[in-house]
Amino acid sequence: MNSASPFRRMGPEPSRLPVLISVPHAGRAYSAALLGAARLSRARLEVLEDRLVDRLVWRAVAAGAGAIIADAPRAEIDLNRDEREIDPAMVVPRLHPSRVVESVRSRGGLGLVPGRIAGAGPIWRERLPAAELDRRIAEIHRPYHSAIEAELVALRDRFGIAILLDCHSMPPRSAAGEAQIILGDRHGGSIAAEYVEAAEHAVWRAGYSVARNAPYAGGHLTARNGRPRSGIHALQLEIDRSLYLAEDLRHPGPDFDRIATMIGEVVEAIAARALEPPQAVAAE
Repeated sequence: MNSASPFRRMGPEPSRLPVLISVPHAGRAYSAALLGAARLSRARLEVLEDRLVDRLVWRAVAAGAGAIIADAPRAEIDLNRDEREIDPAMVVPRLHPSRVVESVRSRGGLGLVPGRIAGAGPIWRERLPAAELDRRIAEIHRPYHSAIEAELVALRDRFGIAILLDCHSMPPRSAAGEAQIILGDRHGGSIAAEYVEAAEHAVWRAGYSVARNAPYAGGHLTARNGRPRSGIHALQLEIDRSLYLAEDLRHPGPDFDRIATMIGEVVEAIAARALEPPQAVAAE
């Protein structure tokens, strides 16, 4: 089930901005072996995707940010999960307890390797061989995270600061008053407040409603990389899919480029705040 290209890097090298974009859930490189192992159709598996988010970041990349984008589909491995966050009942032979950290997400079928889709039932015909799980971790999950970590360290060393913007999409919000954009900062733990504020103002200026941390406070990528005391910050960006997709939620909608512009403006606003010179201390 090997993906020929599990992820790719986009943007200038070196980046012109201290912001790195990650897109872990938009991969569409479904191998024949992966599709053959599934009891669900490809169209059903695509429900797991953050559909076309990889195509939304081009304006931010054009502005000077780097981006690391997954091509391996989320159905194969979820790059926004800890590598131990898996339902042990999915794997044969059963994993040693030291390799498993159970969570609400893994118990609900959305762990490291998704096992169920709401309304569709189990995804796979058979349990996953442990050797195949190990391959996916070694060839896709760890290299993806290593690439992000290396780039963030390089950005911090060059600019004195690095900021990860982890981009996702969420199901359409249906209730009145629900925010269209959610910024997740691990309840203040993954990024300095001033950069979240800069992102919020950029979203407001673009004409969208925005909230923090509810219902998405940031996943594994945000938690793993957000270390403000070390000069590395991380923020999760969730976008209502109905803002940029057509009614079928599969193809670009009329406001697709408006959302791409908004993401670019968020990146530029964060970068501008990060690169502001320190406030001069007034002479006594």
